[in-house]
Amino acid sequence: MSKILNEVIETVDGLHSAGVMNEVTMREFHAMALPKIKDYSAEDIKRIRLKNGVSQPVFAAYLNASASTVRQWEQAKKHPQGTALKLINIIEKKGLEALM
Repeated sequence: MSKILNEVIETVDGLHSAGVMNEVTMREFHAMALPKIKDYSAEDIKRIRLKNGVSQPVFAAYLNASASTVRQWEQAKKHPQGTALKLINIIEKKGLEALM
């Protein structure tokens, strides 16, 4: 998160604590601060998996998906969504160790 965004969030928290900002508005600011989820191509998914040195079944186990699903992602027949997509983002940035 950028320094400016951190300052904005800190200010929002202070305004909420002072009773000047309501809970809903504060939550909306916090939601805007969440990192964007990157979308991945079939090649990207395979690259991430291979960089982490695991097979499709092992990668699938980390994502709580089936090996068939990972295979379909890597063949561009399906596309990861939701939690799986978020986990792939984490794996790309921090490696499989982040999920242990």
